[in-house]
Amino acid sequence: MALDSAAADFTKPTLERIKETGKIRIGYGVTAPFSFTTTDGQVVGYSIDLCRRVTEKLKTRLKMDDIQIEFVPRTPSNRVQLLNDGSIDIECNASTNTVERRKSATFSLSHFYGATRYVSLAKNQLETLADLKGRSVGVALGTVNVNDINEINRARKLNISVVPADTLKGAFDMVTDGRVSAFAMDEVLLSTMIAQSQNPAEYRISTEKVTDFQPVGFMMRLNDTEFASAANEALGEIYKSPEMPDIYKRWFEDSIPELGVSIKMPMSETLKNALANPVPIP
Repeated sequence: MALDSAAADFTKPTLERIKETGKIRIGYGVTAPFSFTTTDGQVVGYSIDLCRRVTEKLKTRLKMDDIQIEFVPRTPSNRVQLLNDGSIDIECNASTNTVERRKSATFSLSHFYGATRYVSLAKNQLETLADLKGRSVGVALGTVNVNDINEINRARKLNISVVPADTLKGAFDMVTDGRVSAFAMDEVLLSTMIAQSQNPAEYRISTEKVTDFQPVGFMMRLNDTEFASAANEALGEIYKSPEMPDIYKRWFEDSIPELGVSIKMPMSETLKNALANPVPIP
């Protein structure tokens, strides 16, 4: 039975606390198809499916009858804070694994590889990075895309005006309303937001990438090596299992009933290789 005192003690190793409380705290976002809520309040998505399976494997590892999942909403700007103060044990969304981020969080084995592109209104005929010269570009605070755009801006002397937004939807809406010329974000998230919009034909994703493919994983607290090892061991088994292609297909290739759209994004060769040979990024 879960103990209230143990539930409040986040100084203990994560596995020990899960064993005492019977509960794991999973952070999720509003970033379909990775993690999002349905109209009836259920938390679902590609990342959520994987973390539910990790929880099942932890249950076996810890010899527990059950582990309750407590879903905790997080934003790009507060996710590391929630990890560090114990509000969440693992962030099950789609965080880009960078050298800078690994200074403040431990990353799991990658479950996705994505490139950054930008979305704009189709009528403006913007396709390349050069097309952004002298224009305004929206970014979501707390995402690596802020740095991506700033770096390309300096390197190519594009004189871009970078406009921050608190949320991904807020940044996308700025494009719709004409307040910015473009919004830079992971291409799969852009594809999903366009598919969910009232008129997808109004938008265009850039033909030129802002960045090459980058690894995406789940974030965990630094220095909790036992939990990170257990999570990665579970993920490695899941990635190499026969069900993994179906998990991916359900969210990226098939129609997604919860959204009423289909992203139509086959698995990249980069991701196929990563899942077949899962190794941590040093």
